[in-house]
Amino acid sequence: MDSGVRFEIDYLQYLDAEGRVVNPDLPDFAKDRGQLTGLYKDMLKVRCFDTKAVALQRTGKLGTYASSLGHEATHIGIGSGMQLDDVLAPSYREYGAQFVRGVKPREVLLYWGGDERGNDFSGPAHDFAWCVPIGTQCLHAAGAALAFKLRKEPRVAVACVGDGGSSKTDTNAAINAAGAYGLPFVLCIINNQWAISVPRNSQTGAQTLAQKGVAGGLECLQVDGNDIIAVKAAVEYAVKRARHGHGGTVLELVTYRLGDHTTADDARRYRDDEQVKQAWQREPIKRLKHYLMLQGWWDEDLEAAWIAECNAWVDAEVDAYLATPVQPVEAMFDYLYAEPPHDVAEQRAQVLALEKR
Repeated sequence: MDSGVRFEIDYLQYLDAEGRVVNPDLPDFAKDRGQLTGLYKDMLKVRCFDTKAVALQRTGKLGTYASSLGHEATHIGIGSGMQLDDVLAPSYREYGAQFVRGVKPREVLLYWGGDERGNDFSGPAHDFAWCVPIGTQCLHAAGAALAFKLRKEPRVAVACVGDGGSSKTDTNAAINAAGAYGLPFVLCIINNQWAISVPRNSQTGAQTLAQKGVAGGLECLQVDGNDIIAVKAAVEYAVKRARHGHGGTVLELVTYRLGDHTTADDARRYRDDEQVKQAWQREPIKRLKHYLMLQGWWDEDLEAAWIAECNAWVDAEVDAYLATPVQPVEAMFDYLYAEPPHDVAEQRAQVLALEKR
């Protein structure tokens, strides 16, 4: 039976996998050497950080860590498309967006090292902390967007969620609220093709993930998430229309998770090497590098200097993380209650007695 439902989701792409222009209507920033090389260096920084973080976990100096390998264009595009007074509600992998907004790598490492002080990060204090419960950050962002509207503040709330998380009730409730109340809300569905071990085609029958905003009355757009120009342009567009009272947007950013879900996962158990090999051909850093080469804005000496700069930045942050003093044992009691219950106070005293303090 024909349902009679008809809609079309536009797809945005400027660069193909080889860095060639496929859409000549480039945004202004894509014609600016300084801006594009800055975005390229930002992506290099994220990849250098990611490599180091995995190495720290493998050597017992970090807890379970969620790699961002392959997501560099998506995350940097999100962060660079926002204004500082906007609010970011990330999940647990969007380090690039957070770095652009001022969060320090040492704070990410503290978080994954089991130290909650990482959540008290640099950058905008109004941004939300990492959110491991899947989808709940979308409602946090919708709530912030409602506050902006009630206060008549020209600000926007941007939430990030994965392809699996787009099927969660919380995510759909946030979409519905944004549409019903006309909220300045942007939902970035980062479609990396895998909800841990569940492939994209097994967890939803939707032709696109962007179309999940249609029923909520939001504008919807699918974007090549490995094309930094397309991601940044799409986020800037969605944020601008939200800021000017034109409602929310759902962006599906199509990329690929090149690494394991986390360092506690082994993706070889559920996906074949050929699929990953093909995905590497579409990865974002190589794509932008090829475009820069075609413009005459890249050479091997520049690349070597940029990589050295990125490695020095990451090494300094890792040293700061490793040099951070361990929290005193009573910290596990001191930040849960404003006024701790009697039994918790007793436990705290017992622990301090064992510490002979």
